[in-house]
Amino acid sequence: MSSTNSTPALTLLPEWAEQEAVILAWPNPDTDWKPWLDEVQLTYVSLINAINDAGAVVILLCREQELGLIKSLVPYRAKMLCVTCDYNDTWARDYAFLTCESAKGNVPVSFRFNGWGQKFDASKDNKINEQVLAKLCQQEMQYSDTILEGGAIEIDQNQHLISTHSCLFNPLRNGDIKEDEYVSLFQKKLGATDVSVFANGHLEGDDTDGHIDTLVRFTPLHGLVVQGAYNRPADSHFEGLFKLRMECQKAFPTHAIYELPLPNMVNTDSERLPASYANFLICNKSILFPVYQQDEDAEALEVIQRAFPNHKIVAINCAPLVQQFGSLHCITMQVPFNTLKSEIIEQAQSGVYVL
Repeated sequence: MSSTNSTPALTLLPEWAEQEAVILAWPNPDTDWKPWLDEVQLTYVSLINAINDAGAVVILLCREQELGLIKSLVPYRAKMLCVTCDYNDTWARDYAFLTCESAKGNVPVSFRFNGWGQKFDASKDNKINEQVLAKLCQQEMQYSDTILEGGAIEIDQNQHLISTHSCLFNPLRNGDIKEDEYVSLFQKKLGATDVSVFANGHLEGDDTDGHIDTLVRFTPLHGLVVQGAYNRPADSHFEGLFKLRMECQKAFPTHAIYELPLPNMVNTDSERLPASYANFLICNKSILFPVYQQDEDAEALEVIQRAFPNHKIVAINCAPLVQQFGSLHCITMQVPFNTLKSEIIEQAQSGVYVL
């Protein structure tokens, strides 16, 4: 489905827009990370360093009692602003604000978050934008009553927005909302000119009902990175991911498609883990790329370098993250340049700073 909106007031910026910051939420013992806490915190430290190396500061949500530990683990020269607050979990992609261009400048846009269709308590996460992040932004935050996670949508520089049917139409998100209502919402709130909703593709163990950021990602050079399973023809995911690739080719017939291999990871309870190589973060001229200490890592790194020939590929060990059924993109939310107040950026650039 597609439709046109010639002069949107707000236009969601693609991930490759120049970034000044990335939002993270620190994993602590009162989150579900407790069994893997040491390993996960080391992954966060690697990610903070990589974000800084890519030219962005880190806005780190954290509890006050964690500040001492954070300062002991993170380099003291790290460009990072610690914002003390409380939250349910660390999947900032799904509750932190989205950033849209407007005639007045970059506008933060906040949607409601209900724990991926009421699966988990998200009462604290749902207040982060209004109570914590809004005061950091130059422009007044815009709010929508619609439930929508950041990981559920992806947009390119032509304002073509993609998502998945399984996520959008979970009735525990927005009831019996219809496709044309979503299209109207994406036009009005995010400036989408075209909308494609894919019916196929879902990773076992994924609590999000098939977020697009685990399956299909845009590149700035007229390409699509797709999580495939071509390397595992007997895998339970093979048919669904093959059909997803076919959908991508139909929706984007002139795009180059870069298909990623699929690792087979299980936890100690023999549950399949949703280890997706598509869950990477574009951060300025770097791609912060999840690897899982699996045989497929090397091939996945080769594929992503072909998809982003002008970017530096930085591998981050996300094997600890996927133990909680998410990965690198899920824990991050990028903030495009000229969105946050100048004094916030200055504080973050001065070393580890506590707000």
